[in-house]
Amino acid sequence: MNRINQLFATKSEKILSIYFCAGHPTLEGTADTIRTLEQKGVDMIEVGIPFSDPMADGPVIQDAATKALRNGMTLRKLFSQLDGIRKDVKMPLILMGYLNPVMQFGFEAFCQQCVKVGIDGVIIPDLPFKDYQEEYKPIADKYDIRIIMLITPETSDERIRFIDEHTDGFIYMVSSAATTGAQNKFDETKQSYFSRINQMNLKHPCMIGFGISNKQTLETAQANAAGAIIGSKFVKLYEETQDAGKAMDNLLDALKK
Repeated sequence: MNRINQLFATKSEKILSIYFCAGHPTLEGTADTIRTLEQKGVDMIEVGIPFSDPMADGPVIQDAATKALRNGMTLRKLFSQLDGIRKDVKMPLILMGYLNPVMQFGFEAFCQQCVKVGIDGVIIPDLPFKDYQEEYKPIADKYDIRIIMLITPETSDERIRFIDEHTDGFIYMVSSAATTGAQNKFDETKQSYFSRINQMNLKHPCMIGFGISNKQTLETAQANAAGAIIGSKFVKLYEETQDAGKAMDNLLDALKK
């Protein structure tokens, strides 16, 4: 069974997924960052593939991607850094990146490398759903790679049900239509959106991401989904500390306030 499916089959709530950008803050830190986060109790990791035009990302992750590219990070280098990671890392690993670098690599070759190094799923925010269904899903299915799709407050119920029917793993529930970035609280509009999705009784679990940075946003996400995805807050703390373990400790402290 795919590790993503295994995770949700064995843990139905308070799942914690952390995003970081490969090549940031240091070029060679990817594998050690993953190992450290697993040791700190993280359930799942999204490894960002840096790209020069990350349209869904806020300033913190954009800055991390820019620095990672300057450091020399490429998709090919990322795969080489992940080679052997499965000798000691058990949790699901997801690559998150934009379509352009993946297309340049070649999607089937990309999936083959994902299998080789033990990647369980991919998130491609700018992949059109029609293209996903017609061109990408058959190849991903062949390699048992989950393509995780995003929904936002603007996504219609009909579209959400269609995504739920034609994807696997989990649904990435973006908390707002804005770019990534920490927020102090989820307002009534966002909480109404969370409730709407809950009432749909989707067959796949949801994970809430974008804006989770403190106790209020974490608890709201946990109350309305299988868990939370935290990116910008961790990336910022990692930049400040230059130490994944310290950054994670500081994040866990911040989530209690």
